[in-house]
Amino acid sequence: MTEQPIASPPPRNKLMLGIVGAVLVAIIALVAFILPAAYGIDPTGAGRALGITKAAEPEMSEEQIRGARRSGVLTLSEQPLQRQEWDDEWEVVLAPYEGIELKYTLEEGAAMDFEWVATDEVEYDLHSHPFEGGTELTEGYALGQGERMQGRYVAAFSGLHGWYWQNRTLEDVTVTVRAAGPIQGSTVFYQGGQQERELAPPAP
Repeated sequence: MTEQPIASPPPRNKLMLGIVGAVLVAIIALVAFILPAAYGIDPTGAGRALGITKAAEPEMSEEQIRGARRSGVLTLSEQPLQRQEWDDEWEVVLAPYEGIELKYTLEEGAAMDFEWVATDEVEYDLHSHPFEGGTELTEGYALGQGERMQGRYVAAFSGLHGWYWQNRTLEDVTVTVRAAGPIQGSTVFYQGGQQERELAPPAP
């Protein structure tokens, strides 16, 4: 019986190259596919390009359902508003994955023109809650990702109305907000706390 030759083990350098290659493939898969699909984290933009970030999008929440029942609350404009004067301007720099919320105090029926612009794409959530009932009756009107939003907002009830933004990039992002209308106050919510702020019209 002829003895079969015993295969020699692969050289050490080839083995190490194989291990390194497998690790790199795993990292690429994690960043480009798993994080966008499972958690909505897409630092490279590959998840959105491939359409797999949709797997991480939740169904409509109760506050979104309540907001969808409203009509005439939010009218968006594709072009920047041509206003000469604004009643408030606010700017904030968001570090990577940092979030913040700005709310305006409006009475029922108050109409507010607004625009916000970011230096890079942010996640945003336009929502509000009434003084009577509080956050349990929050209504959501716009949820998504983008670099700007402008239009007119009409308060469906007396309460706090505004946006939450989160920077989902790996660089700092600046968000600048302008608003005009019968605004009675402004509140910033950050890291579990809140702070009242005075309206600050932009300098002429």
